[in-house]
Amino acid sequence: MNEQNGSDVAALVLRVTSGALFMAHGLLKVNVFTIAGTVGYFESLGLPGLLAYLTIFAEIAGGAALILGVATRLVSMALIPVLLGAVWVHSGNGWLFTGEGGGWEFPVFWAAAQVAIAFLGAGKFAVRIPVLQKTLGQFA
Repeated sequence: MNEQNGSDVAALVLRVTSGALFMAHGLLKVNVFTIAGTVGYFESLGLPGLLAYLTIFAEIAGGAALILGVATRLVSMALIPVLLGAVWVHSGNGWLFTGEGGGWEFPVFWAAAQVAIAFLGAGKFAVRIPVLQKTLGQFA
């Protein structure tokens, strides 16, 4: 495997695993916690309920976009604030995510992974949408 193929495979692995995790977290908020429950939780933290809807959308749509490799750099950068919000929510629970209420190390690592994805881009194993590539250029 040459260096370029290695980078393309690394980008694919990071995109697909991260995208799958985002989708799982978004669907957890819909199917387990329920949308109303998620909105209530956000509001209990002093956040506007609208932010819950935006978070769910970002996690599901962003996860799908990462899996497909669509607008990868832009999507990965847009998901970083979602993860930093998760760091804030979990910061009082200690470092380890296995602790009660979950800690903050997982969302910090996940945010760092999004930075890596933003630098790597989609790689060659991605869906190509010419109009997005033309419009977004290097962010596609």
